Amino acid sequence: MEREAAADTVVLIHGLWMTPLSWEHWVAHYERRGLKVITPGYPGIAPGTAGVEGLRADPSPLAGLGVREVFDHLAEVIAALATRPVIMGHSFGGAFAQLLVGAGYGAAGVSIDGAAVKGVKALPFSEIKATFPVLHNPANRSRAVPITEKEFHYAFTNNLTPQESKAVYDRYVVPVSGRMLFQGGFANLTPHAATEYDFTNGDRAPLLFISGGHDNILPPAVQRENYEKNAERSPAVTAYRLFEGRSHYTCGEEGWEAVADLALDWALAPVPGELGPSPYSVG
Repeated sequence: MEREAAADTVVLIHGLWMTPLSWEHWVAHYERRGLKVITPGYPGIAPGTAGVEGLRADPSPLAGLGVREVFDHLAEVIAALATRPVIMGHSFGGAFAQLLVGAGYGAAGVSIDGAAVKGVKALPFSEIKATFPVLHNPANRSRAVPITEKEFHYAFTNNLTPQESKAVYDRYVVPVSGRMLFQGGFANLTPHAATEYDFTNGDRAPLLFISGGHDNILPPAVQRENYEKNAERSPAVTAYRLFEGRSHYTCGEEGWEAVADLALDWALAPVPGELGPSPYSVG
């Protein structure tokens, strides 16, 4: 049997409150390493600064947008590629990376500060506090809901000063699809939830979970439980890496290159278990 060629393409999937523009530094970083990089947005999200400005002026494309619509769109993009890519996602994008790998897409998957799929029950207080502005009002299920600068600083950029956080907010932040947040937040109470996932799947590609030790909106307990359930129930390769002291904005704050390199190095040569610093070791 011929060995499958190493992946030459990386698919980067953004999370909620963000657009593909949030990956701009990773795109350049990976392209310098000779990889092709694509950053598909959710349906209705334009590329670049046009996506940010457009959604701030008219967030209606996000109102009512659901997990399965986004999944189907991403799956279509990935299926059209010539080779199986590495799929990476941040935040809710991490959940999409996991769901896509579980459905047979990709050569490897990396979930960075990933949101929980159905079956992960960890719900730290800081996560409740960060998502409460949306989830406290059932009417937000059908709305595109903005996040304030103060809420964003707590949820995403708590390692930055308020002034630094504002610069990030001004460049990247858009309203969120309330429906997607409700679907993720209440998955464990929902039959046939949109984020349903088979932890026992032994045929999926290797999957790495990365956590930030200072992440408020999706703390390490969420990714660790996800990792442990995958590692214990599936023979497929599963790994975990904790970056102490990093916030939910780990893909943009100082030192992001270490996260990007660890993610890619592992995806090109996956090993199971808990990983040490890059170049990584197991244990």
